[in-house]
Amino acid sequence: MLDADSTLIQDEVIELLADAAGSRDLVANVTERAMRGELDFADSLRERVLTLAGLPDTVFTEVGQRIRPTEGVQELIAGIHAAGGLVGVVSGGFHELLDPLAADLTVDHWRANRLEVAAGRLTGRVLGPIIDAEAKAVALREWAAHERIALSQTVAIGDGANDLRMMDAAGLAVAFNAKPQVKREADLVIDRCDLSQVLPLLGLRG
Repeated sequence: MLDADSTLIQDEVIELLADAAGSRDLVANVTERAMRGELDFADSLRERVLTLAGLPDTVFTEVGQRIRPTEGVQELIAGIHAAGGLVGVVSGGFHELLDPLAADLTVDHWRANRLEVAAGRLTGRVLGPIIDAEAKAVALREWAAHERIALSQTVAIGDGANDLRMMDAAGLAVAFNAKPQVKREADLVIDRCDLSQVLPLLGLRG
């Protein structure tokens, strides 16, 4: 299972949205502190999303065109599928942007937050429970149970403090281009920004 922002993709989607709202510097600072574990993720997400209030919902299409999948992601997913495995993505980002991307990449399961839209504009609020660290771990356990996969056979790949609980729940925890705390707690560390480097760890490439 992969985190999305700065793992599945090179970008932090909320920062791309904040570009359109003129709040990028504020949002980027809060994101960095949250990923280092200095701020509560749910509170920090609400603070960042509030800066997006008033944006037209056409921003989803505009930002979607700017998202850059991480190098090697297609190779990783194809390799896992060829071996009979499944790929899940759980994101502290947003369904509005993850849905088309995950479908295009042939991801099997995905989960993210939803942004409230009223009269064609973002309200600055998140709908429903926020996908925080515990929610990511819950998603891993739920998907593994649904697919009848032992947790010991699961792999979690992430970069920030919000990924640590799902990494702890997985059989193998991989820190990918990660913050220092995540590197310390992971089983393995990949510093090259190329997701195909995960394949040898899974015995899927020599």
